[in-house]
Amino acid sequence: MKVSIGGPLKLAFRPWVEGLENVPAEGPAILASNHLSFSDSFFLPAVLDRKVTFIAKAEYFTTPGVKGRLTAAFFKGVGQLPVDRSGARGAGEAAIKSGIEVLERGELFGIYPEGTRSPDGRLYRGKPGGLARVALATGAPVIPVAMIDTEKIQPPGKVIPKLMRPGIRIGRPLDFSRYQGMEHDRFVLRAITDEVMYEIMKLSGQEYVDIYATAAKRQIAEAAKAEKQAQKEAQKDAGKGPAGS
Repeated sequence: MKVSIGGPLKLAFRPWVEGLENVPAEGPAILASNHLSFSDSFFLPAVLDRKVTFIAKAEYFTTPGVKGRLTAAFFKGVGQLPVDRSGARGAGEAAIKSGIEVLERGELFGIYPEGTRSPDGRLYRGKPGGLARVALATGAPVIPVAMIDTEKIQPPGKVIPKLMRPGIRIGRPLDFSRYQGMEHDRFVLRAITDEVMYEIMKLSGQEYVDIYATAAKRQIAEAAKAEKQAQKEAQKDAGKGPAGS
């Protein structure tokens, strides 16, 4: 499946890549990437010789019917691993466990520290639970990755992608062995996450915003709702006409 999808992707979009030599030819490693588009999980594996396993919603694998089976086969083929996200804490623990299992097999594990796609192309604060805990539990190096322009190819809500060249910059591996045994220290988890996010920022050139992307999405949604309500009120007032008419 990787060959059948990766080949056409590279042929159609011709992604440029820098830093491929930073991905080890064998052994476990964590690929920590910014997250601009749904297609990020396809472009990164397409340019690598090794399989990369990402976490995906369990719904992608359990939808009934022919379409559901085809979707499940597709996501399995591109290295997606199902995780039940019905409970926030349970989902986080399941993702951590899955990541550890992938790395213990000597494979590559892909993760988005922001936790969700950027709503506006900027880089948001990384969540300290998953990435840092998996790194400390396995001792695997963390390789920062920057996806470039993938949000322009497939913006949120768009099904048909635009044909243009995305870019991928892969940084040097980061070693966090100095923190071994400190996986329960929240300050250590934050320090590891912030260091990785700083490296991603340097690779991507994105503006950094020190809030979580989920909070930013809420703010954007609330602002849009408020603007819509204001427009509705303005139209209502305009329809009344001058006082006394």
